[in-house]
Amino acid sequence: MTVARQFEKSPIRDHNVGPSAVWSSGGAAYDEVSRGILDAIEHAINRLEPAPGMRILDMATGTGWAARRLAERGCEVTGVDFATELLADAHERASARGFGIDFLEGDAEALPFDDGAFDALLSTFGVMFAQRPEDAAAELARVCRPGGRLVLAVWTPDGNVFEMFKIIKRYMPAPQGTPPPSPFEWGRPERVPELLGEAFDLGFENGTSYYREPNGRTAWRTFSEGYGPVRTLAGKLNAERRARFEEEFTAFHDSFADELGITVPRTYQVVRGTRR
Repeated sequence: MTVARQFEKSPIRDHNVGPSAVWSSGGAAYDEVSRGILDAIEHAINRLEPAPGMRILDMATGTGWAARRLAERGCEVTGVDFATELLADAHERASARGFGIDFLEGDAEALPFDDGAFDALLSTFGVMFAQRPEDAAAELARVCRPGGRLVLAVWTPDGNVFEMFKIIKRYMPAPQGTPPPSPFEWGRPERVPELLGEAFDLGFENGTSYYREPNGRTAWRTFSEGYGPVRTLAGKLNAERRARFEEEFTAFHDSFADELGITVPRTYQVVRGTRR
């Protein structure tokens, strides 16, 4: 039986050291956040059309949900992320199931792979959070072989994940200097061709992910424990502002209550590309 190999490390760019610590802070609890997007992960994998033996890179793998699903299909999977605690959990979960997945700590803007190293690339709501999207897009093109496939799932700038982030932003301190571009720019149909259109023939498809929990309080617990940006922010607020943040975040999710709990429709876009 093969087992997942312990993740290795490669340099992280200086401006990404802070963000890597933020995303890493959720640790194993981040896996519960990933559970909430499983329908979108499956959508993206289906559009990738993986086949046994394909060399696939799962970009911003997190705790490795997509990587494990690809390994189940017989693919040679590499998962890369700059969040070490998430990678440690990904390694443990893959090892427990006997999957031979390589996990590597790496920067999406400076990948530690040779040109054309992969037959296919996948990123489900990961690469869109790169601080320098042009650099990340160039790396996606560089490591994909000619004729290879790319599939991204990205949140739209007019959906409920964007609305959730508006709540988060209200409790964040004012940024110092020039902030990075909004990750939701990747969800605008005109933006992705600007980033990837010279290297890939692109196609697009809309999707809706349904986030289900018993109630808004459970959603708060899931995100405040496992989602690095929310966990880190909540930990920095004084007691009064943290309580207000929790109340507003909870009320937002409770606004989607139905007979069985809450069901939050979260729109996204799937981008599929073929490397020229």
